[in-house]
This record gives sequence, C-alpha cells and structure tokens, in this order.
Amino acid sequence: MPEAVVQLRCGVKNDSWGKKGKDSLVAQLWSKTPGNAPIDNDQTYSEMWMGTYPSNHSHLLSTGEPLGEYLKKNPQLVGKSVLDRWGAEIPFLPKILSFSQALPLQIHPDLALAKRLHAQDPKKYGDTMHKPEIAIALSKFELFAGWKPLEDIKALCKLEPLTKFLPESKTFDDETLRQVCILMLKASPETVASTIKALQSVPESQFGSDSYIPGLLVRLSKQYTASDNGNLVAAILMNYMTLGPGDSVFVPADSIHAYLEGDIVECMARSDNVINTGFCPATKRDSVDLFGQALTFVPHNSTDALLPRQKSDKGMNGKTDVYAPPISEFSMLCTCLCGGEKETHKAILGPSLMIVTKGCGSMKIPGDQTIEMKEGYVYFVGQGVALDFSTEKGIAFYRAYAE
Repeated sequence: MPEAVVQLRCGVKNDSWGKKGKDSLVAQLWSKTPGNAPIDNDQTYSEMWMGTYPSNHSHLLSTGEPLGEYLKKNPQLVGKSVLDRWGAEIPFLPKILSFSQALPLQIHPDLALAKRLHAQDPKKYGDTMHKPEIAIALSKFELFAGWKPLEDIKALCKLEPLTKFLPESKTFDDETLRQVCILMLKASPETVASTIKALQSVPESQFGSDSYIPGLLVRLSKQYTASDNGNLVAAILMNYMTLGPGDSVFVPADSIHAYLEGDIVECMARSDNVINTGFCPATKRDSVDLFGQALTFVPHNSTDALLPRQKSDKGMNGKTDVYAPPISEFSMLCTCLCGGEKETHKAILGPSLMIVTKGCGSMKIPGDQTIEMKEGYVYFVGQGVALDFSTEKGIAFYRAYAE
C-alpha cells in the first residue's frame, strides 16, 4: 500500500531579486528539511516550489523519488475528479517567495494564448496552462496589482510630463488605457528617465490621492535604473498596495502585476508561462505588442484585487480559514493553533500540499500513525485522508488543495 501522507524535499531558486541568506524566509524554511544545505549568507533565495512541475519538482524525502513519478504509480492518491480532468498530477503549484526588489512587471497568458504560444515556442512557453494565482502575505507585502480606476489614471495623464502618453480620444476607456500602457512600454530610455525627472518637479497636490508617486518613482529607479519602462507603468497606471500578514490578493490570468517587497505564500494553476516587459534588463523583455494585446482590465481598483479569507468547513474546530479564488484548480487553507489547541481537517477529495510556516506540532493520520510537523516541513497528502493536528507551543501551516 502506498503511503497517502509523505514528507517532501522541495526545490529552491536563487533569482537576483530574492532576499539574501538568513534574511530570506525561503532560505529559512527550505534549509529546515533534513538533508538540505545550510543557508549561504552570500546567496539570494527567491522561491521554494512545491509540487510536480517538471522544471523544479519535489521529491519524496524518504526515497528521493520525484513526486510526479510517485503519483503516476499511484494515481488513486489524487482522486477520481482530479484524475479525470488533469491526470495523475497536482493541478496547482504552491511556492514560498522572498523578494527585496521588484519582480518583473508581468502577465500570465490565458488558456487560449498559452496554447498558441506553446505551439510557437515550446522552449520558452513550456506548457498550455493558464496561470491565475493568489499571493498571501507572510510579512509586510508591497505590490502592484491591476489598474487604478480609469478616472484616476485620466487625471494623472493630464499632468504635463505625462500628456505625451495620452492618445487623442474623446473617451478614456480600457482601450485608451491599453494604448497609454503600450506607449509607456515603447518609450525610449531617455524619454522614461526625463519623464520621471520632470515628475519630481510637479507639486505633490497635483497627484491627488496618489501623492506617493514621486517618491515611489525614485525608489523604483534605484532598483532598475531611471530608464526602465516598468517604473512609469507601475507607478502611474497600477494599484500600489501594502498588505499585512494574512492579507491576500487574487491575480487572474492576463492581469498585470508586479510584486515589490516581502515574503509570501503563493499558489497558482500549474504553469510557468509569463510575459515580462519591465523591471528586468531589456534583453529579457518580451514583445510589448504581445503584452498589450493580451492585457485584460480586471481588477480596476485595489479593493477588487483583494481575496478575503473565510472560515472553512474543512476545519472541524473552527481554527482553519480558506482562501478560495474564483477558479477550479485550487483553494488554500490556513490553520493557526496556539499552544494546547487542536484541529481536525475533514477528508479532502483530491490531492493537497502543506507547508509549516511557523512553530511545530504533530499530525495524526488514519492507522494511528503520528507524523512530526516542524517549521519548513512540506507534505503531500493524498485524497480521502482525515487529519488531526495538535501542538504544545503553537503552529501555523498552509495547505493548497483541489477537489
């Protein structure tokens, strides 16, 4: 009989935008898995991936076998509905991210575009899936997500340094915004830099409720130079948001976003497709025309970008919340227990992946087996398994699942 609950060893990435050494929550959590290397304080640690995505898959800690191979041998572990729709796979990809500077300004292709791009360039676009995602703050989390309200953008574009990006149009609608975005992304490095410099001389009062823009442009310019086109698009057109631990956003496919600073748990449909056009070297930017054509215009304010947490009926003792985006690939549970508290998760009719982000405790599974839970430990849980959790000192863990 295959084990329905197994501990995993997960892959880590070292992108330049990640936090360094022990400052990185990714490093702190990843290094706790037995057998992983100690933290190198000269190295950046940006992402820890959990799941079966082929470029960075997880392995069973006990045997070293890739999780994807384990599921192909034991497809019953994912449950009938997941097996019928996606095969013996996990249809979502959870990650921990730690970043000290902005990730590339990006969108993820929707299903139709992902299929077309994969056919054209399978090396660059490695799958045919869309990539809607959620991001849950584990620390203070700064980000750009979606668009400001059209009236706010229209008012900003009437500031003298920005009028050159305003097309001649009687109305200012989403198509006008698309053109503004494309013009900003196609502007020369000299135009971007001079525009940012000119905006520093505009009286703060003229920015209305967006008086943070001049200071934010200075901050962004220090990260990716004053000539990076992403500076203008993010600061002028997008919602700038600061979230606290436990707050979350939902980013639909083809929705513009860029994460600025923080530590998060992220989950997305099982894809690694991305179109980048800013906050990265020019050589790594994708086609502005492709980006512009693919853009959608949801959300159009910061409130609509938020994903509220709600009590989950999966937790029998009321200690579990759920983040449930409006997609079918996954939801995310969050369980937080103080010392001496207990929680039971009802059986879930699909696969799940779980990571302990704080504290320690134990997990009891059918057959009267008890599994130790420690900070940084990651587990695969097969379908149909009820779990009992307890802790003496306190514990917090996240569990992504599909049914």
